[in-house]
Amino acid sequence: MSALPKAMRAMRIITLPLSRPKIPPDRGLKPHAVFNPNRMLIFYHFDLSQGNSVNSQDQSAIKRAVKWVSTKAADLWAGFGKAPEGSWKLRTYELGERIVDRIDFEELALKGVDPSLGPSVTHADINITGQEVNKVNFSEKQSPRDVLRIPLIYPPSIYASLPPTGLNELSHPSIIHLRTLLTSRGPRHRRGFWMWLAIAPLTAPFIIVPVIPNLPFFFCAWRSWSHYRAYRSSQYLSSLLDHGLIVPEPSPALDQLYASHVPSLSSIESLRSPMTPPPRSAASLPVNASNTSNGRPPNDVTHSSSQPGAANVHKASQRLLLTRNAIPHILQLFGLPQSSAADMYRAVEQVRGRLGGTSGRG
Repeated sequence: MSALPKAMRAMRIITLPLSRPKIPPDRGLKPHAVFNPNRMLIFYHFDLSQGNSVNSQDQSAIKRAVKWVSTKAADLWAGFGKAPEGSWKLRTYELGERIVDRIDFEELALKGVDPSLGPSVTHADINITGQEVNKVNFSEKQSPRDVLRIPLIYPPSIYASLPPTGLNELSHPSIIHLRTLLTSRGPRHRRGFWMWLAIAPLTAPFIIVPVIPNLPFFFCAWRSWSHYRAYRSSQYLSSLLDHGLIVPEPSPALDQLYASHVPSLSSIESLRSPMTPPPRSAASLPVNASNTSNGRPPNDVTHSSSQPGAANVHKASQRLLLTRNAIPHILQLFGLPQSSAADMYRAVEQVRGRLGGTSGRG
């Protein structure tokens, strides 16, 4: 039985590896490149809320105002999705959702972390210039590792099958992968924050458009805010790692789930993303072209496997670790709300795209 307080036992980070690293690795890539096929692609579900332990009255007025504005903006956006068919609001909502589908799933996961709801590692001194004051608000009688430890839940067999990292043997691969992700994403989101912030004033001429609000400005402001939140979260999570508050915790149940949902070539083909068109098949070729190749019928398996699209799908099937079919079981295993599934689905589709599958990268 864990000795953690009830509010803190709920804190956890769920590690969902989505693809194996490229073997043999590409020696020409930098270790901390954002899109590095030599690394395992992983989706992290961050649940760092301490429940009712954080009182809204303890938050500053600025934080309460930002939270209020964020809630109002989310409600306004949800209202766009309920607008009448054919209205500009509904079209804007559908376009926005397609844009979100193309945002890196790593950014979506990081920006969902609210440091103010997590353990009381001081994060107010983390600013956009990357400077940080390493100070922790712990009682002298409490050990940070014992009281605020956050389990990093992972499937042990997936990490056991990885090639040696060549790094410190005392560091678990799950910790190494998380730290590498934060190291690579931090500078990217810092640059994204400043870039979109600089572009926003250039959208001022769109104010003269009647009826419709200045959507380009709101888009730039939203992208800047999204990058800022992801950057702050990466700095905060790095601070938790530096203080040893995130500790690996193997999950045999998650391991069993992975074993029962091993992706296959047929499952990847059947789960082709509806957002992108399928690769060109023999059925879509001209009649003369589809009747060649030694008289094989258009739907012949050998014929289709020789196409570049089929080869890419086969390559993706060898590296993929998870498909969409497993996501409902993950929600049930960890008691996650249905709203958590959206980012998981996006992550699976984007990983397939990065591996040369059938959907584009977000």
